[in-house]
Amino acid sequence: MVNILLKDIVGGLLVITSIGDAVKYSIQANKIVKAKTAKSMSRKFINLALLNDFVKLNYGIIISDYFIIASSILALICMIHLWWIIYWFYPYKWRGLNGFKRPNILLYLINSILPNKIRKRL
Repeated sequence: MVNILLKDIVGGLLVITSIGDAVKYSIQANKIVKAKTAKSMSRKFINLALLNDFVKLNYGIIISDYFIIASSILALICMIHLWWIIYWFYPYKWRGLNGFKRPNILLYLINSILPNKIRKRL
């Protein structure tokens, strides 16, 4: 009985702190939109954060823990929004190329995962 109550209390705290975690990604996205550039935002940071929460979501599904599932979904929604904002405001045109257009999402994703020594600059 005490273990179930303790699990529910800590699980509730996990969901509440996950709301704060999700809000920080929304705040970052809003700052990028306001500045109209994602120059200062690391693409690797958001990729690793997304990977972490996808793994956490799958783990929560496997063990059927609704608190972990809820916290992961909250974070993933805001992280995917931030990822999209970074994609949209990434400073492509600053490369000095005439007629250069934003790459497709798959090329952008692959480029953001590759190490700097290997990847081609967008």
